[in-house]
Amino acid sequence: MFNNLRSKISGPVIGIILLIIALAFAALSGALMKVLSVSLSPFLIAWLRFTGSLIILIPVTVMRVKSRAFRPKRPLLQVFRGILLIIGNASFVYGVKEIDYANAIAILYVYPFLMMMLAPSILGEKGNIYAWIAVLSGFLGVLCVMRPDIGNLDYNAFFILLSGLMVATQMLINRLLGGDIDPFVISMWGSMIASFALLPLLPIVWVVLTPNQLGIAGLLACMTALSQTMMIAGMSRAPVSLMAPFAYTEIIFAVIIGFLIFGSLPDTIASVGMILIIGSGVFVERIRNQQLSHKDQL
Repeated sequence: MFNNLRSKISGPVIGIILLIIALAFAALSGALMKVLSVSLSPFLIAWLRFTGSLIILIPVTVMRVKSRAFRPKRPLLQVFRGILLIIGNASFVYGVKEIDYANAIAILYVYPFLMMMLAPSILGEKGNIYAWIAVLSGFLGVLCVMRPDIGNLDYNAFFILLSGLMVATQMLINRLLGGDIDPFVISMWGSMIASFALLPLLPIVWVVLTPNQLGIAGLLACMTALSQTMMIAGMSRAPVSLMAPFAYTEIIFAVIIGFLIFGSLPDTIASVGMILIIGSGVFVERIRNQQLSHKDQL
């Protein structure tokens, strides 16, 4: 009985906790990028983000796995994941310039649906009706929080949708790689590929950073390294059908951080949306626990 409890705690539950913490760091990263975007090019911000993350991750990764940090398993898939990071970031930056932010977020958060749809072909994992209900409930929560104006969408929405597809595919690759490769190695390689790919644009967008900008960029790099590594570690511990509904918790952290940094307080409808988001995760986790209890009784 004790071993079963320990197994539950050390597996999917830890994965959920890691994912939620990673999404909190990701939400803070988004707020920091918004602060920097007032005075810096989005491409310079992206380069600073991934290069700073790389500088942080290299010594930590080398200490963990020695020379294997630069001789990882499945290198082509590692490179592919890095390319997805670039395409996802670039697509979102390009699309959000022309689309209202609320609309962009609502479109971006189709990615949990895409994760559920792609998981059978990429991972061989099939979802269940409970997971789909939880994902739908979480998405309704996102709509309540963001309240997008769908009538004002144009072709630029395609770029946001492409970004969502990149995020979904990247999350699935995180699970695919995370099972037998150290998460720090995966995260380091993703930052390395993104940093080098953005390097040719650096002479065009480079400006000398102020001490304040440099400090924010350093914090952004730390948040990126933490969020990417913890997200990989979390996704490797539980099936997509369990993890997908919890992806929406980033919206809750974004609202909280938005209030703390920008002073934007959520209204009643947004609060209802956040309750829906939290409830969707609680629902799917309770169903999982009931299924495990039923198996134990058998």
